[in-house]
Amino acid sequence: MSILTLVPGQTTLPQLENIYWNEASARLDASCRPAVEMAADRIAAAAAGNVPVYGVNTGFGKLASLKIEAEDTATLQRNLILSHCCGVGEAMPRRLVRLMMSLKLLSFGRGASGVRWELVELMQDMLEKGVTPVVPAQGSVGASGDLAPLSHMTAVVIGEGEAEYKGEILTGSEALSKAGLSPIELGPKEGLAFINGTQFSTAYALAGLFEVWRSSQNALVISALSTDAIMGSTAPLQPEIHTLRGHRGQIEAANAMRAILAQSEIRESHREGDTRVQDPYCIRCQPQVTGAAMDVLRQAAATLLTEANAATDNPLVLTETGMIVSGGNFHAEPVGFAADMIALALSEIGAISQRRIALMVDPTLSFDLPPFLTPNPGLNSGLMIAEVTTAALMSENKHLANPCVTDSTPTSANQEDHVSMAAHGARRLTRMVENLNNILGVELLCSARGVEFRAPLKTSPLLQKSIARLREDVSSLQEDRYMAPDLKAAKELVASGALLEALSASLPELA
Repeated sequence: MSILTLVPGQTTLPQLENIYWNEASARLDASCRPAVEMAADRIAAAAAGNVPVYGVNTGFGKLASLKIEAEDTATLQRNLILSHCCGVGEAMPRRLVRLMMSLKLLSFGRGASGVRWELVELMQDMLEKGVTPVVPAQGSVGASGDLAPLSHMTAVVIGEGEAEYKGEILTGSEALSKAGLSPIELGPKEGLAFINGTQFSTAYALAGLFEVWRSSQNALVISALSTDAIMGSTAPLQPEIHTLRGHRGQIEAANAMRAILAQSEIRESHREGDTRVQDPYCIRCQPQVTGAAMDVLRQAAATLLTEANAATDNPLVLTETGMIVSGGNFHAEPVGFAADMIALALSEIGAISQRRIALMVDPTLSFDLPPFLTPNPGLNSGLMIAEVTTAALMSENKHLANPCVTDSTPTSANQEDHVSMAAHGARRLTRMVENLNNILGVELLCSARGVEFRAPLKTSPLLQKSIARLREDVSSLQEDRYMAPDLKAAKELVASGALLEALSASLPELA
């Protein structure tokens, strides 16, 4: 397992992608240790004093006016974690928990949280040795931090809760012990530092971002294949068109599709004498739609990268001035907006893909392809109901794409009276990506079959590779058969990135 050294404030999207896709371990650069320890010293001094400092020697939320005695500060922090372990629902996937833990390390590394370095070291060791807290995925409203899920994460640090270790679910203390680690009693403010933050929401939003970007690149390839399947025109990919508009995503999408379609015999066969003047929008406007989605994803990426490098707990220690200031960096509004943007882009990539599928199965629109892409229609239904499935998935994603960040509700006895709902706004992206990849998988099946009906004419060399890769897992549909395995295999080619790897094409980068 690789270990990444992260510099808080300078960590990059490729590093975060490595943590997500490959479950790489993360450690903080040693240069941030002095600032972390300086902030911890400042918190220790405040805890020993008589001046009320929120979360250090006071209660929390509506109970902030209640003074806590110095000898009770450890109990205060432990009670905070245990009482906030109120998550419900399915557990977060392991790779997402690991990403969340890495993000929490980055936040601590800014030197404003007031935690001791030994807690940083324990978190790093948990990542390296594979001790992964079991974290229920529901319960956060995305303000005052992702309190419930981060509490479940933190519970393992103090030997409570549950964790996965080498494929086995154990108590937190058992998992740490088997990995050769020991729990740590929390000091002043440390429990609050762990659970005040946006790392749960940000981890889910980043995961959605990385997954959707992969989907968008698959969409460029598969839509190019669909263009050849219906013998569409490549004139709309002319670079000058896109340069005149100037949007980066549109320009890159057109360039990529043009390169992917290069040397297609199918395209060359109908440059002259084609009675069609224009293709439908789902073919003609692919760069404008997928490219615009790529631009939106990059905007969301910029927000999430800033958040990943941020200190988001409360209060924050301003070591240069010696102040401990209560603020609101735990409010996940930026993450909520980013998640909503990702959802919109994701939904639109799927919507235009579904229209291309509908185009290919409809003999009145597909330019002489057989109905539902079967050689013996009537006796066989071909890909008829696969298209219906994509219509259902497209519609579901449209509903899920409705904004979440506008849906606030007061919590905690009206002390926390506006919340971001970033947590489920980001978490819904997992379901939406699954839907999108299923849509793209069906488009891949349709477009490959459509191109095969154009034989002896061949598609481009690059797209021939994509069809060959598909045929390793799914044979060409000659007559009706049990279809679910075909759809699943095609979806996995998209979701895993295997189709892109087989193509070996130059495609746009997220960063």
